[in-house]
Amino acid sequence: MSQNKFKLVECPRDAMQGLHDFVPTNLKAEYLNILLQVGFDTLDFGSFVSPKAIPQLADTTEVLAKLDLSNTSTKLLAIVANLRGVESAVKYQEIDYLGFPFSISETFQQRNTNSSIAQSLTTVEEMLNLCAKNNKKAVVYLSMGFGNPYGDEWNYEIVEKWADVLVSKGVEILSLADTVGVSTPEKIESILPKLISRYIHTEIGIHLHSTPVERFEKIEAAYHSGVKRIDAALKGFGGCPMAADDLTGNIATEDVISFLNAQGESLNLDMGNWAEAIALSGKVFG
Repeated sequence: MSQNKFKLVECPRDAMQGLHDFVPTNLKAEYLNILLQVGFDTLDFGSFVSPKAIPQLADTTEVLAKLDLSNTSTKLLAIVANLRGVESAVKYQEIDYLGFPFSISETFQQRNTNSSIAQSLTTVEEMLNLCAKNNKKAVVYLSMGFGNPYGDEWNYEIVEKWADVLVSKGVEILSLADTVGVSTPEKIESILPKLISRYIHTEIGIHLHSTPVERFEKIEAAYHSGVKRIDAALKGFGGCPMAADDLTGNIATEDVISFLNAQGESLNLDMGNWAEAIALSGKVFG
């Protein structure tokens, strides 16, 4: 997968985190182990956050112990929300990436990580330092990157300002995140090409939420903007419980695959294992 033009990031963690009924640890591991055989670049598999905040992912370390990484090139990504989470996650050799949601909305940063933007920037700096010491790489999500429902000021200059700050701190992977589905093809095509051309040594990705009817136009806009790192989740499951956006799930992986295949892109995915994952998803998501 590493030789592919596109880095597809499958996000079962994002899809599962808001589920009301707890998914048994063994079932989570079974589902993730199938996804590990599909050929995605990265699997966003779990998080090191307070179990009170996200009870569904309280068993991340137990799930990790049950993953079979012996025959996969897929890298593991875990989400962290504070320094304690960073310190826990870097201890695990199996984890390649630590992801941190850095919001350009002060309101959402407080809701999501119980910290201010200023405090979160300090967490990013500490995360970068610990990642370097422990052979990990940081992925920073520029969340609320396309606007927010809280009335906080948003414009491209604010996006660029915080992107500048994060890249200057040493962030090598920056994923523009639309947490509540307010992105439009026009915004995507306006913002992303500028970021990609501005930060030529930084990997710019996209993490979109969307209603089903808008998915394809957003995928198409991202593709034509030059994005090479795309986050998605099987069947579009998910939505951020901290944002209370129950109606806005993730971009569906099958839609991304279908679109990229139609463009003649080579993805080198094992569609047999992908079909198995789809079949098992009914058990996982109910």
